Amino acid sequence: MKLIRINPSDNVAVALEDINENEIITINDIEVKALEEIGRGHKIALTDIEESSPIIKYGNVIALAKRPIKMGQWVHTHNAKTNLSEAGEYTYNHKVFELPSVSDKFFQGYKREDGKVGIRNEIWIIPTVGCVNEVAKELVRENQDLVKGSIDGLYTFTHPFGCSQLGGDHEQTKKLLSSLVKHPNAGAVLVLSLGCENLTMTQFQEALGDWNPERVKFLTCQNFSDEIEEGTKLLKELAEYAGKFKRESCPASSLVVGMKCGGSDGLSGITANPAVGAFSDKLISMGGTSILTEVPEMFGAESILFNRCLDEDVFNKAVKMVNDFKDYFVSHGQVVYENPSPGNKAGGITTLEDKSCGCVQKGGCAQITDVLSYSEPVKIRGLNLLSGPGNDLVSATDLTAAGAHMILFTTGRGTPFGAPAPTIKISTNNALFQNKPGWIDFNAGSVADGESLDSISDRLLDFVMEIASGRKTKSEEKGYREISIFKDGVVL
Repeated sequence: MKLIRINPSDNVAVALEDINENEIITINDIEVKALEEIGRGHKIALTDIEESSPIIKYGNVIALAKRPIKMGQWVHTHNAKTNLSEAGEYTYNHKVFELPSVSDKFFQGYKREDGKVGIRNEIWIIPTVGCVNEVAKELVRENQDLVKGSIDGLYTFTHPFGCSQLGGDHEQTKKLLSSLVKHPNAGAVLVLSLGCENLTMTQFQEALGDWNPERVKFLTCQNFSDEIEEGTKLLKELAEYAGKFKRESCPASSLVVGMKCGGSDGLSGITANPAVGAFSDKLISMGGTSILTEVPEMFGAESILFNRCLDEDVFNKAVKMVNDFKDYFVSHGQVVYENPSPGNKAGGITTLEDKSCGCVQKGGCAQITDVLSYSEPVKIRGLNLLSGPGNDLVSATDLTAAGAHMILFTTGRGTPFGAPAPTIKISTNNALFQNKPGWIDFNAGSVADGESLDSISDRLLDFVMEIASGRKTKSEEKGYREISIFKDGVVL
């Protein structure tokens, strides 16, 4: 099969492999002759499309024709344009889809004293301010001997903020870092401050709320003549506490999985994203939780999600999340449709609507049970929407702070980065899986070869259980872990 027509109402099809000029292909009883070369992931017109007429993919309008397009022509940015605008009115037309029935699955995790479960038992050093980044790194280098027994690793997540920030940026930094401290993958945490920053330790502890002093310790570097000596002492105490945890059987219902895409291509919405969506439905049917973010990459496809909101309260929160992000763009003098990226376009994605319709496939068919603000921890099981941008590292950090044990990251072009939570890279095409074995953990390109979504989501579910039980992702093996914090305001 060289072409796929995703929805019967589509007037374009997507090339599953390169198509030569003058090649004749039959799809759904339509014989189409390629009038030019069509690259893998790119679109071909299945009928004549008049100027200003809609281009339909996924059963949705993803663009308007800039000029007449003939049957068999390549459909892309040269002859198609976005139909998006900043304005949008939404109505709640509730839809419910049946989820698959799945037998309960279990993994080997760490049961925490607060009732949560971790899939890693690591010691984390969280700097409250960028001034102590190098101190944190030195503490990690000098204390690797603590990584033994059931302790899976010692890591720090450096950043440039925590001082010279005002208003919303200050609050977002504080909220995100305190959420990371509470993450169940961290068996113990050292919070590291300088002492004169505007994110004071008192503020941070207030944001943190209740904490176990055996699990979380604090070090203000200006208060000690030798911060490395004091930090090492505290890390040994934390290692003693974290080392008491052992892996034991935990139900899949305790898992929280973040879903993200980056470096997308024309196959993302056909292979990897629907595979993740089918996985999400199965996880939720077992009582588990998944989180979907990247709000700007919902623009143009938001109604697909809105109609699956559990009730009108959730719907109203979802509409507010999208409108707030549109206002964010407008307040900076930007249009909402300044997307997709050059790499996306090279892979066959034409407009933001095209990208968004593929992006939301990761959400499967489940009901949306809650809508979360930036870095807000999950409270309700099921499918959650999380406010955050499309930027890969910012949104992956956001997902981790919200409580994701791991992140499923679909990609058509590949990327090596890792979030604090294990980050599983899922390729949309076979070529990427073969060419980047050091980056890609799981291949969804087999869907283009005919593997069913039911089959691949079963395999992905089993793979997730292996990762949850301790198998390392490719980025974990390389030690690739970092964070990025969303900012929007003045730096003093």
